[in-house]
Amino acid sequence: MSNYSTYQDKQNEAFLPLRDTVFNQLRLQILHGELKPGERLMEVALAERLGVSRTPVREAIRMLEQEGLAVLLPRRGAHVASIDNKQLEDMLEARRTLETFTVNAACSHITKAQLAELRQLNAKFREAVESKDVVAIADTDFIFHEAIAKDSGNERITEILQHLKEQLFRYNYEYLKDTKDHRHLIDEHEAICDAFEIGENNTAVEIIKMHIDNQELGIYYHLEQEEKEKQKKKR
Repeated sequence: MSNYSTYQDKQNEAFLPLRDTVFNQLRLQILHGELKPGERLMEVALAERLGVSRTPVREAIRMLEQEGLAVLLPRRGAHVASIDNKQLEDMLEARRTLETFTVNAACSHITKAQLAELRQLNAKFREAVESKDVVAIADTDFIFHEAIAKDSGNERITEILQHLKEQLFRYNYEYLKDTKDHRHLIDEHEAICDAFEIGENNTAVEIIKMHIDNQELGIYYHLEQEEKEKQKKKR
């Protein structure tokens, strides 16, 4: 499992309330696809597995509900939240709109130091791809895009985009498990850096759109395959 600092400032969990520690663990398991959409969140089983009482688990599940990662179904208890096709489509469209903005803004005033950091982050992404470590691939891809958002200088949009991408992470993570086509992701990251270096805003925007579209196609393809597998099992 990846370090929680990928998604927010690292906290010393020793000083967190137990419910927050449980929440962080369950949240990461959902985002990384270890707890699947629709899966039952059983308090007793989770408490035993995490070595805590049911109370912090119950409180953590409520926190997951508030974040939209869990739902309470009548007479069926709490489950990992699923995203229907319309919700997923809306989230992907929002991501495209926000990342187009951040790339355009970053290209306009990125510093040499920031550009050097981006190239370094893409080098780490390349290493992750070559190692075929899916968690590392997903994390380094997330960090690369997060850095561009921060370079845009708009803290509020960066915050919104980060939250949105966390919601999409579990779907993107499943897509990234298929490592055979990741070479083009490295090249697209590098092409964005090249456009930044020469100040070609339009080129950078077109590349990020293509980059996101490619990932979206991969997500939809994975979901289609997953649905086909479910239908096979029902026969």
